[in-house]
Amino acid sequence: MNNTTFLEKLLDGAEVEWVALGKVAEKISSGGTPKTGISEYYDGEIPWLRTQEVDFGEIWDTGVRITEEGVDNSSARWIPANCVIIAMYGATVGKIGINKIPMTTNQACANIQLNEDTLNFRYLFHLLCSKYEYIKSLGSGPQTNINAGIVKKLQIPIPCPENPEKSLAIQAEIVRILDTFTELTAELTAELTAELTARKKQYNYYRDQLLTFKEGEVEWVALGEICDVGDGNHSSKYPKSNEMVEQGVPFIRGTNMFNGTISAQGMKFITPEKHQELRKGHLEAYDVLIANRGEIGKIAQVPKHFSGSNLNSQLAWLRADRAIISPRYLFFVLNTTFIQNSISGEGGALQQLTIKNIKLIKIPIPCPENPEKSLAIQAEIVRILDTFTELTAELTAELTARKKQYNYYRDLLLNFPKSEPQTEIVA
Repeated sequence: MNNTTFLEKLLDGAEVEWVALGKVAEKISSGGTPKTGISEYYDGEIPWLRTQEVDFGEIWDTGVRITEEGVDNSSARWIPANCVIIAMYGATVGKIGINKIPMTTNQACANIQLNEDTLNFRYLFHLLCSKYEYIKSLGSGPQTNINAGIVKKLQIPIPCPENPEKSLAIQAEIVRILDTFTELTAELTAELTAELTARKKQYNYYRDQLLTFKEGEVEWVALGEICDVGDGNHSSKYPKSNEMVEQGVPFIRGTNMFNGTISAQGMKFITPEKHQELRKGHLEAYDVLIANRGEIGKIAQVPKHFSGSNLNSQLAWLRADRAIISPRYLFFVLNTTFIQNSISGEGGALQQLTIKNIKLIKIPIPCPENPEKSLAIQAEIVRILDTFTELTAELTAELTARKKQYNYYRDLLLNFPKSEPQTEIVA
C-alpha cells in the first residue's frame, strides 16, 4: 500500500482545512542581537541561537551565550522549548529547527510557538521541512531574505478541524511514521557521510601532494597575469522579484555553488533582455567562480550547460588563458589547502575579497618556459584528480539518493488534498 493510500485511509474521509500559520500559531516572534563589542552582553549563561545553527533538526545548545544585561538591552527574548524555528535570512533561509530547551534567538529566526491542543509541533516541523524549497523561493533581495509576514501567511493543512482530538491523533500518527523513517534514514546517512568524509580527506591529501612542487619546478604567477577576472552585478542592479522568471538565463548565487560545481537547486532565472541589461557577469563554460563575500574563497567551475549564465556580486569569475593554463587545473589548484589558507578578505564584520586581491593570488605553473609541456603536465594532473573526484562523487550520489528517497516518501505522506487553491503569499 503506497503512502498516498495510507494518508487517505488515515483521514477516513475527514476534511482538511488549509489555514494561515499565523491563525493557528499561539505566537510568532523573532529575537534580536545584543550590540557587539560590549563584553558585558556576551559570555553569559543564556543560550542565544543564530540561524547557522538551524539545520532541520533538534537544537539542544547554542554556540554563543549572552547575559541578562544583553537580553535587557536588545530585542532578544526568551522562547519556550519546542518552538518550531524558521531561518529567515541569508544562506540558511527556509531551514527549520526545534529548540529543545528554552533559549533566546537573533532577529533572523522566526520562532513559532504552538498551542498543543491544536497543532503537534513535530507535525508542523515535518510539514515545514517538506516546504523548504517553496519557503526559500519566497525570499527577495541579494540574500533572498523572508520575513515574519511571509511566515504568518504560510498555508498549513489541518486534518479533521472540527474534531481536535481526532485531528491530533492523525497528526501524531504521521509524526510517528516520519520520526521512525527519519531515524532509519539518519543511520544510513551517518554511515555514508562518515565514509564520504574519510574519502574526501584522503582526496584532499593526495591533491595537495600532487600539487606541491619542489623549488625550481614551477613559476608562481599572479592570477591577473594568466586570467581575465571580473565580478557580478552590484546589488542595485539585481533583478527585482517581478523580473524573475521560471525559465530563462540562470542567475547564479553563492547558494548555487555545491561540491565544486553549479547546482540547479534553488536557481533563479532572468529574461534574456534583463541578462543583456546586466553588463557584468556574463559567464562562459569552464569559468572558475570564487566567492568574494560570505564563504570567501569557495570555488566552483561553470559546467558547459550553464554557459551564458549571469551572477550576483557575491561571486567573481576567472577565465583562464588556455595557452598558459588549463581551466580545470586552475580549479584544482585554487582548492588546495595552501591556496585556500592564503586567501583572506578585508573590511569589518562583512569580509570582502576584492578583485584586486584576487588578481594578486599566485599559483604554480609547471615548466613555464615550455607551454606545450606545461599544458601536458597540467593535463596529467587533471586526469588523476578527476579520477579521484569520480570516486568521491559516487558516494555523494548515493548519499543524495537516500535523502531524495526520504523526501519523496515524506512528501507523499504530507500530500493533503486541497479543497481550494492556496492563497498566494506576497512579501
